[in-house]
Amino acid sequence: MTSDSGSSDSATSDSASSDYTALLDLAVATARETGRMLIDKRPAGGPDVVATKSSATDVVTQMDQAAERLIRERIGAARPGDAFLGEEEGVTSGTTGVRWVVDPIDGTVNYLYDLPDWAVSIAAEVAGRPVAAVVEVPRRGWTFTATLGGGAHLNGERVRCSTDVPLGRALVATGFGYAPERRAAQARVLAGVLPNVRDIRRNGAAAIDLCMVAAGRVDGYYERGVQAWDIAAGRLLVTEAGGRVEGLGGVPAGNELTIAAGADLFGPLHDLLAPLDPARD
Repeated sequence: MTSDSGSSDSATSDSASSDYTALLDLAVATARETGRMLIDKRPAGGPDVVATKSSATDVVTQMDQAAERLIRERIGAARPGDAFLGEEEGVTSGTTGVRWVVDPIDGTVNYLYDLPDWAVSIAAEVAGRPVAAVVEVPRRGWTFTATLGGGAHLNGERVRCSTDVPLGRALVATGFGYAPERRAAQARVLAGVLPNVRDIRRNGAAAIDLCMVAAGRVDGYYERGVQAWDIAAGRLLVTEAGGRVEGLGGVPAGNELTIAAGADLFGPLHDLLAPLDPARD
């Protein structure tokens, strides 16, 4: 009986892994096509700001909208019953149990200014859990990928979070919100973090920050105000690279606070942040 059960579990695992790989292949092809479109069709004078969200500096361009439409068209054609959550077009229900969480341009302000650190972020979820993810950074030539149980990769090469880094020598990435009140509160938190770490980095795209943690290019990351589409793909990359992604006190990462780091640094970074009240505005 034990042998039979083990064979069945193995077959189930192999089947799930194959399904995740198929989802990843579709995500990668779609992200790469979208990235090329965003480069090739970027207006010579820069994209137009067509809307704002939380503040006048939180912008949406016509290229954000075009990119999400392309992603939904390509994935919808291949898998017409799947659900979607996208930054620009919101929620679309589905029937298959798979949901795609999409940020068509993470780092829109960077894209607006023609800076290189923007990304196309796509994750496939099953039962609310990311199982396949890609973060495509076209201007850098980076394709970060992960599947549940399959590890994290950059351009096909396995990546891992940094290890054995004490807090005082940790390079920590962060980001800031758009509302002036939130920025003022985040500046006060930063003042408490900066003297206790090696240095701070801010590149303007949460998905890329998480990829940098996964690849060991920064040691940790924290930010208040991120949305599900900002972190869905990057969260899987970090956990598959041996790290942790959570909020304060073990709650799930999300809008209130997201902290990411290698497994041994996560606790010290969390404990540095907690008394600074980083979830305040």
